[in-house]
Amino acid sequence: MSHVKAGGTAKNVHDSPGQRLGVKRSGGQKVRTGEVLVRQVGMTKRPGVGTTVSRNFTIHAAKDGIVNFESRKVRLFTGRSVRRTEVTVK
Repeated sequence: MSHVKAGGTAKNVHDSPGQRLGVKRSGGQKVRTGEVLVRQVGMTKRPGVGTTVSRNFTIHAAKDGIVNFESRKVRLFTGRSVRRTEVTVK
């Protein structure tokens, strides 16, 4: 009888891979149409002039140009104003 009994089951052992989120092109960089600028969950950064946002909130360049990040005040549904980063391509 040299075996271990009643060890139980292991929980929380599964691990999912990272989603590779974040800023993909920094300010001042040249971009081409369709390039991914920001991958995000939700609208943490807002699309501005020269950019488009896809269904999963990824911000793409809508034209060739230079990326620019600016801080803007945005009014929330509750009426509160918060600062959000706006991504533009000029």
